[in-house]
Amino acid sequence: MSSNLKVLQVIPELGYGGAETGCFDVAHYLSENNCKSFIVTSGGALVKFINKEKVKLIKLPVKSKNPFIILFNSIALILIIFFYNISIVHARSRAPAWSCLLATKITGRKFVTTFHGTYNFNSKIKKFYNSVMVKSNLVIAGSNFIFSHIKDNYSSYLNFKNKLLVIFRGINVDYFDPTTKTETEEKKLLKEWEIEDNKKIILLPGRLTSWKGQELFLEAINLVNIQLGYEAFYAVILGSDQGRGLYKKKLIRLSEQHRITKQVKFVDHCKDMALAYKVSDIIVSASIEPEAFGRVAVEAQSMEKIIIASNIGGSNETVIDVKTGYLFESGNPKSLSEKILKVLNLDDNTLKIIGIEGRKNIVSKFNVEKMCFSTYSEYKKLIN
Repeated sequence: MSSNLKVLQVIPELGYGGAETGCFDVAHYLSENNCKSFIVTSGGALVKFINKEKVKLIKLPVKSKNPFIILFNSIALILIIFFYNISIVHARSRAPAWSCLLATKITGRKFVTTFHGTYNFNSKIKKFYNSVMVKSNLVIAGSNFIFSHIKDNYSSYLNFKNKLLVIFRGINVDYFDPTTKTETEEKKLLKEWEIEDNKKIILLPGRLTSWKGQELFLEAINLVNIQLGYEAFYAVILGSDQGRGLYKKKLIRLSEQHRITKQVKFVDHCKDMALAYKVSDIIVSASIEPEAFGRVAVEAQSMEKIIIASNIGGSNETVIDVKTGYLFESGNPKSLSEKILKVLNLDDNTLKIIGIEGRKNIVSKFNVEKMCFSTYSEYKKLIN
């Protein structure tokens, strides 16, 4: 039956985010399991890595929210569905989901959506726009947090024919494996970051945007310094400002006010995130709004590193407090500083045990193979 399964995934852009890498991974998994795999996207950094012999890539302006473009995409998708005899259409974002909804209604094909985030809504119109993500035959939530969010806010749009379930996002645990990085690579990266290799590093990864908690992080670093009485470590803020130049300037001013400019490093990009985790001693996820999944916390644990994450959203599910990392009170710099101080005072053996438990946690629950297999299994149930 699987050889007859033809799945078309639709995503605005194939970048390096969680939704995008999930789409990429599922597409290749399907082709390796005797299925036909298709991706419709407008482009993106991951496009060049797609194995064109295994996955058929079709470019359409599916990033656009323009109603006329959405209608155009619907017509194009109808033609694609009929031409390739697609079995299932899987939308991973709202704008293309509207095109997919119309196309699957007309063609009679199965429709799947993955609810990747909380999708803010401040009006009935915005909520209706978001509701397309629960109008499919199968609605996949990326975490229990998102599952509850859907139940709490979109139950009026769900009906008994919709199937709603959780498939945890997964990461490539073979890539995020601490044994794959060499000392030479580590020293090279530290040199790029202009960091002495005898000092500890506290890493905050994530794009520069206020809800990711960079301001809170800097406040916490200042509080840690007050307690220790000296600059015992480097704090690395790793992420692009993505055009938010004013916000980056605000963060630099804050570090100047606290007189920690020599201690804080701003790094725009790192092409090897596994290596960035490897050279760091503590990883922080300081989001002040709930993360749908919290990829940083998962990747850090896979690298056997100590994660300190805010106690909201997906991190509550991916981090086992004290056993595989630490949770702090969201939005509270004092709480974060206390956890950082606690970890800085842990002995090497305790750090090693927490790291090992963290990787076990991720390998067993949040690896990409498990995510792909679960998605594939649900696809098969839909057409059987």
